[in-house]
Amino acid sequence: MKVFESLDALQAAVGTEVAVTDWLPMTQERVNRFADATDDHQWIHVDTDRAANGPFGGTIAHGFLTLSLLPRWMAEAVDVRGVRLVINYGVNRVRFPAPVRVGARVRARLQLQSFEPLTSGGAHLCWLATVEIEGQPKPACVAELLLRYVV
Repeated sequence: MKVFESLDALQAAVGTEVAVTDWLPMTQERVNRFADATDDHQWIHVDTDRAANGPFGGTIAHGFLTLSLLPRWMAEAVDVRGVRLVINYGVNRVRFPAPVRVGARVRARLQLQSFEPLTSGGAHLCWLATVEIEGQPKPACVAELLLRYVV
């Protein structure tokens, strides 16, 4: 975990890769739970028999499941002291260049793109998050994650 003693210290990291998370296995159980939570039970995600003969040779994670792991990875990889809470402000430019097959491992690379101080004393940050698939040349997801840090 990368620890910053203050928002000012974090601001100095703009333009750099701040953290790379640990690998996380994409399990069928995780995919099924996401399908249940979102009511998205498309066969390429949950029907292992049918998906074995489908275009990906097996079930794949939902793109939005991959995207939804970003808050987990941010909390795992970056700690900013003196901040009361971090609020998800949204995402820009989300792309899913490659599917995540069940059984693959994924991780996030987190680069701080911008830092805008807020009049409240907090800051609005844009993180470039790239979700890698172990052993694959293309990422699973690339997104600009917008977070508000509240002091």
